[in-house]
Amino acid sequence: MNASEVLRIVDAIHRDKNIDKEIVFEGIEAALVSAAKKHYGEESDIIVNIDRQDGTIRASIDGEELESEEAVGRIGAQTAKQVMIQKIREAERDALYDEYEELLNHMVSGIIQRYEGGAATVALTNVEAILPRSEQIPGETHHANERVRATVYEVRKAGSRVKVILSRRSPSLVQRLFEQEIPEIADGVIEVRGISREPGYRSKVAVSSSDARVDCVGACVGVRGNRIKNIVDELAGERIDIVRWDEDLEVLIPNALSPATVEQVILCRMLGRAIVLVSEDQLSLAIGRRGQNVRLASKLSGWDIEIMTQEELAESIDRAVDGFSQLEGMTLEVAEKLVEEGFLSYDDLSIIEPDDLMQMGSLSEETVNLIVEQAEERAEAAEEAAAEARRQKREQERLAAEVAEAEAAAAEARGDQPGEGDGEAETAAEGGEPEAAEANGTESAAEEGEESEKQAADAGQQPPA
Repeated sequence: MNASEVLRIVDAIHRDKNIDKEIVFEGIEAALVSAAKKHYGEESDIIVNIDRQDGTIRASIDGEELESEEAVGRIGAQTAKQVMIQKIREAERDALYDEYEELLNHMVSGIIQRYEGGAATVALTNVEAILPRSEQIPGETHHANERVRATVYEVRKAGSRVKVILSRRSPSLVQRLFEQEIPEIADGVIEVRGISREPGYRSKVAVSSSDARVDCVGACVGVRGNRIKNIVDELAGERIDIVRWDEDLEVLIPNALSPATVEQVILCRMLGRAIVLVSEDQLSLAIGRRGQNVRLASKLSGWDIEIMTQEELAESIDRAVDGFSQLEGMTLEVAEKLVEEGFLSYDDLSIIEPDDLMQMGSLSEETVNLIVEQAEERAEAAEEAAAEARRQKREQERLAAEVAEAEAAAAEARGDQPGEGDGEAETAAEGGEPEAAEANGTESAAEEGEESEKQAADAGQQPPA
């Protein structure tokens, strides 16, 4: 290995593997040191230096300098080569790791090589990545040779390789798709201020515009919705709500709850909660299917949102004032102040900062601790009562289902044996319609379940936890 050959090897590795030349030089030096120790002994003090300009190799053993040819020739080229290959692989791995770590939460595109057991192996430019089932959009399927876009979710070193995990569930994928499909975002005229997402179902994206002439919502939707349609198609039909961002929470929260119409927003700053008042006909729309709309709006605004009608709020206030007033050490004045700050349940009161409660009512530390302790006990009792009510309701539903199955089986049996059906009908007439009695029993069971749940909810908890 002469000087010119060293320079040629370094240059080739630098170009082919995209590894810094200095790292390659250091790898070769380490390889030669390792090989020399095997030849001269592990205890030998060996130093190898390669001139970065002309490639000349200089080596010394225990302070005695060796000739260049002896330094390379007697060391054992094969051993040096093996060590050098290992060092280069490590350098290549580190370079790949650094490259993809910089791409965390950025979007990449690749071809699916294999799709086995729900996980996809995706070929990127210079590495194979994994798109696990847990990071795929629910209900989405993939196949080999399909091009897929995802964000880099995690990068870690695994031996001499780099393991790259992709995700299509991350909110950052929505962000990157908006940047790709909407030029105004790429140009910085429109800014994405927040994203809340439930992958495969619905996302809310808050946007704002730095140019008053540019409508941020309209620009994101595009002519006839073509821009947002491209994004929705990429996300397997996921619904996307574009929300106009506002620094004022009393404006942002109604925007985030769109398409529901909001009457009023009451901010309870001590609790980080917003009570949103809507009309009766807007209640289900504001909450959304299985609470999805209000849940996404809460994530987007960063505030806990509680949807109520005016009547429900008035009822909750009366219940809270009455319930708090019953606590030992509590005065009506303090109870009313608590309600004004948004404390509407024992559960709320149990987490209040003692200093805040002391300042609110000029109460002593002992009194405050007593009030909080009582609130915790009643909140716990209310939770147990609610859990029991849910258990009873499930039991009633199970019994009702069993009765319905029995009725269906009996009806099927009568249909299979028409000769016996007349006798059963006569028996029913003589015995006072047993089937009707069973049906009434099912209805009664359901009513009892609802009644027990209501009683449990009311028992010992004014206000509810």
